[in-house]
Amino acid sequence: MSAPTPAGPDPEGPGLQRPGFGRPSPALLARADRGYARFLAPTTPAAPDDGDQDDAARQR
Repeated sequence: MSAPTPAGPDPEGPGLQRPGFGRPSPALLARADRGYARFLAPTTPAAPDDGDQDDAARQR
């Protein structure tokens, strides 16, 4: 014996998940896009370091 199939739509209760559960929100996707674009952006070369301490350490 099985339980009867409900005739109406699924009830929304505290234990049921919304249909969009597990899908990222548009705001989260936009933030990820900005971060990825920042990651891919060209970088400027680093300024040459005077390195006085590094030179002294290499000579030892």
